[in-house]
Amino acid sequence: MPQRSVPSASRSGLPLYLATAFLARVADEGTSVAVALLALQRAGSASQGAFVLTAWMAPHVVAAPLVGALVTRARRPRLCYLGALSGFAAAVAALSLFVGRAPAPVTLAVALAGGACGPVVSGGLSSLIAALLPAGAHRDRAYALDAAVYSAASVAGPAAVGAVAAVASPGAATMFLGGTAAVAAVLAAGLPYGRARQGAAATASPGTLRADLAAGLRAVRHTRELRAITAGTCLAFVGIGGLTTTAVLLAGHRGHPEAGGALMTAFAVGALLGSLAVARWRPPLPDQRLVTLALCGTGLALAAAALVTSPTAGAALFALAGLCDGPLLTATFRIRAAFAPPGTRAQVFTLGAGLKITAAACGAGLVGAAAALPPPLLLLAVAAVQLGAALLYTLVRPRTGAPGGSPDTAKGTGTRPVPFTSR
Repeated sequence: MPQRSVPSASRSGLPLYLATAFLARVADEGTSVAVALLALQRAGSASQGAFVLTAWMAPHVVAAPLVGALVTRARRPRLCYLGALSGFAAAVAALSLFVGRAPAPVTLAVALAGGACGPVVSGGLSSLIAALLPAGAHRDRAYALDAAVYSAASVAGPAAVGAVAAVASPGAATMFLGGTAAVAAVLAAGLPYGRARQGAAATASPGTLRADLAAGLRAVRHTRELRAITAGTCLAFVGIGGLTTTAVLLAGHRGHPEAGGALMTAFAVGALLGSLAVARWRPPLPDQRLVTLALCGTGLALAAAALVTSPTAGAALFALAGLCDGPLLTATFRIRAAFAPPGTRAQVFTLGAGLKITAAACGAGLVGAAAALPPPLLLLAVAAVQLGAALLYTLVRPRTGAPGGSPDTAKGTGTRPVPFTSR
């Protein structure tokens, strides 16, 4: 009997997907910096920017289940993704015109609308990978590359904003991000949604939208692996959400206020390298164990960074923390794909991403409220949260379960993880 061929990366649409995801996430990652610069330039205060960013992030946790359910039920998923990405791009472009100029309620309404499209960028796109490639090493590598795209965008987005703002203006930088998101929407038109639709049709239930919403929430709540990874990563993101402010405060406390951005750049570059390393060669570990080790490594590296006084050593430890954090996202993607019940994958991805963003927003607020504390103590608290997240994940996940961490082994095929080739 002839063997079913595995589609190559180019035939699967993976390169086009990665380009689409990168551009969309560059716009998403750069928006927070661009809005802050806009508010400072036009209003003379960053407070309006903070309110706009709160409105931008707030809808994620509410809109995520709805977006996931709509994507799953859509007869034409291409139109669903195009509409969401186009709305996202339009909102970013509108903010470039409205922040500091339009009435605050109008600006906040635009931010809320753009934020409601955010779950497609942060989680909905990642759910497409399972439709592009069959379960196995190729799909595992694709998830690692997708995580690397996140990390690369976290470096490129703020850097692009800073460069364009320096040459032109913060308004031009924000409009540039809107254009970047618009290009992502155009590229998304070429993705092979036919396979995604076939997979959804094979598992779709004849129930209502309300039933689909409940199914996604129920999957995260009652599937122990999904509940564990959601709880652990959300707690970790409470710490990560406050890391940027903590890094700036720490650098100022040690007499190098300009080094705060360098610390976060080191963390982002480390995360990118960690994601690429997992894409190049998969560690012979189940993804569940990789999650625990990644959280512990991030926590220990940040704790050490709180204790050193050398800027160079601090940057190196932040890079090490990022290097440990990078594989966490890859493992999270794989666990979501492996354990999501049939017909709920998009809901699981968007809901998980929405909850993490909300947790990060809470962490940023907590650090802002505690900014009077010594910055090394704040960084130790961020590190402790990572270690606490590792403990929480270990306690919540099943004692016994799938023998491996990939979708293949989670389904019980017993496939042994193998190193990735460079192709």
